[in-house]
Amino acid sequence: MDQLMALQELNFSRCSELKELRTSIGHLMALQELNLSRCSELKELRTSIGHLMALQKLNLSRCFELKELPTSIGHLMALQKLNLSRCSELKELPTSIGQLTTLQELDF
Repeated sequence: MDQLMALQELNFSRCSELKELRTSIGHLMALQELNLSRCSELKELRTSIGHLMALQKLNLSRCFELKELPTSIGHLMALQKLNLSRCSELKELPTSIGQLTTLQELDF
């Protein structure tokens, strides 16, 4: 388990069967990059995503079934890049997105 806690990059790109992430994703405290691009069946992100305090890059491009982001996304104080391109069901961003003071790149 300690090795997972030190994980810095997680790539689930093109996992077309992935529908949700477990709540335990929030335990990956060292995670800096999470790639969920082309997870076309991903329907939601758990609020525990907000516990990823080291996360710098989050790629959700082409997550066609994703309808909303949890408000806890505003807790990602290290987030620099957020890619939401081609998330056709995602109609709006939570207001907490304004708390991301380190965000340099937003693709929506």
